[in-house]
Parts: sequence; structure tokens; C-alpha cells
Amino acid sequence: MATSSRASAEVRLSLAQGLAAAVAEKGYAASTIADIVAHARVSKRTFYEHFADKEECLMAFYADACTSLMTVLRAAGTPDQPWRERVRAVVAAYLSALDALPAVNRTLLVEVQAAGARAYRLRQEMQRRFAGTLIEIVAEGRPANPQIPPLSPALAVALVGGLNELLLQVVDPYAGTTVVEPGADAAFAPLTESIVHLVSAVLTYRP
Repeated sequence: MATSSRASAEVRLSLAQGLAAAVAEKGYAASTIADIVAHARVSKRTFYEHFADKEECLMAFYADACTSLMTVLRAAGTPDQPWRERVRAVVAAYLSALDALPAVNRTLLVEVQAAGARAYRLRQEMQRRFAGTLIEIVAEGRPANPQIPPLSPALAVALVGGLNELLLQVVDPYAGTTVVEPGADAAFAPLTESIVHLVSAVLTYRP
């Protein structure tokens, strides 16, 4: 039973990676089930044993990738660090993780926004989860950094939205215009200082 479950998880992962590869080449709208299974090296029958359609495959891929990125955020630095060091560690780890996944960045940041109502709702949910992760990171660091106030849900959501827009400028600087061709590598590390500055400004803001 465990072997069967592991095999099923591996097939789902292969299909998700096949989707990412197809989207990197052609964009989500133009990608077909045939493209996905060709990259995954499985049959269409196998695809439909795991996913009802292309959108469901995208949603599984997106949810898994976001969950992995949130794990990266939580693992970066330590709660007892001076808060500026923790901010830099978290930002650097996040951008490094994105830079290590050039084939999936466009899917995560651009294509999912045009994939339909279900994908849109999932994206909103994941954005809220990212905001919650930031709130948790700040809260666990406050005992060692009491000068930093709690991060409010509204500011956390604003941070996530602002960071997402910065990342979009790297992948596709002009919404709706193909400035960076699908499949082109995006470098996020140069955003480090800007994001550290933004996060630091929010954390130290006093009305």
C-alpha cells in the first residue's frame, strides 16, 4: 500500500513537472494534455487517472510549489537573530529558491492568474497563507527583538502583494506583453536589497 501511494505521488509529481515544462515552452493557454504527458513521459490515460483536466493539474502543482516555498521561508535564519539579519536571511532564501526553479517561475507568477476561477481562488488562498507565514516569522522573532511590533494581517497581505508585483516585473515587466519569452530564465537575486528595504520599512513603521 505504501509503495502504491509512493508511486502515485511520483506520477503526480512527474505530471506537475510536465505541466511546468509545457507552460515554460508555450504558455498555459497553448499547452495541451498531450504536451504535458509528453514531457512527463506517461500516457493520457495515466494523466486522467490523477487529474480531471489541465486546470486541476496546474492547481496541484501551484499548491505544492507554494507550500514548499513557505517551508523555505520558515527555515531561513533563526528566531533569536537580530531582526535585520533574519529579514535578509528570509528574503535571500526565498529569492534563491525561486532562482533555482527557472522552469516554473512563469507558471507560479503569471500563468496561474489566467487559468480560471478555481485557480484564481487557490491563488488568493495561497497569498493569504504566505501572509500568515510572514506573521508567524515576525511573531517568533519578537522575544529576541521586542522593538518590532506584531505584523498585522493587513500589512502582511500588503507585503505579499507588493513582493509579488516586484517578482512579476522580472518575469514579465509589462502585463499582457511578452517581454520575457516563456522558458527564459528570470533572475530574482538582484531584488534582494529592494525587498529587504521594503520589509524593513513595514516592520519599523510607527503611525
